[in-house]
Amino acid sequence: MTAGTAAELGERARRVRLEVVRAVARAKASHVGSALSCVDLLVELYFGWLRVDPARPEEPERDRFIMSKAHAGIALYATLAERGFLARDRLADFYVDGGTLAGHADATGVPGMDYSAGSLGHGLAVATGMALHARRTGRRWRVAALLSDGECDEGSTWEAALLAGHLGLDALVAIVDANGQQGMGHTRDIVDLEPLPEKWRAFGWAVREIDGHDHDAIARTLGSIPFEKGRPNAIVARTVKGKGVSFMEDDVLWHYRAPAGDELARALAELGA
Repeated sequence: MTAGTAAELGERARRVRLEVVRAVARAKASHVGSALSCVDLLVELYFGWLRVDPARPEEPERDRFIMSKAHAGIALYATLAERGFLARDRLADFYVDGGTLAGHADATGVPGMDYSAGSLGHGLAVATGMALHARRTGRRWRVAALLSDGECDEGSTWEAALLAGHLGLDALVAIVDANGQQGMGHTRDIVDLEPLPEKWRAFGWAVREIDGHDHDAIARTLGSIPFEKGRPNAIVARTVKGKGVSFMEDDVLWHYRAPAGDELARALAELGA
């Protein structure tokens, strides 16, 4: 486990965002906004809370992480590169012909990843199973799953939430990247999820609501897990889609669009390239 001050982790997040924008632009890929919104959460997990080691990526007692919002997989790949699980030059393989990093988060040949995901709504069920396995086999590892708020439209998410609450899996944490948007618009206009924290509480979870870009708040909240003994943990992290690039922030256009030309130059400049 490593750590750092909020300023140091914020600088790591800036570098990760820079790699995200470069990789998406190079591949002419989608989901740059979705990736940028969760970077601070991923950095805090991999540099703070998760008990993982790049030198021993298959350590049996390591914590597990599920990138359920797998369409933002480039944010995870870039975080793994920053943490030392991947050589940074492998990011050039993202979503290109013959490349080794799939567009959606794929654990094949990627140390530091525990699960390949794609369709939304599956990750929390897998994480719940992992946490139950750990309990039944007397293991100490914990499980975190990062979900999108749009993913909370999926019934399978709530089936898993119901089971985890019933089982009292307090080594499980679901982090909802609540950026308020999904593919075609704002979540409030497609399926209004609010009040989201209260929905998780109704399913038997202990819940905290935080600013998902405040590194002190993220670290403090993760550090207080389990929030309540005998309850799974839910963090509703309020974020901004496209965070870090002013013209992408809270603009649904950047769910599917890749930056190029003057837009790319401006994005890289804003991220300190």
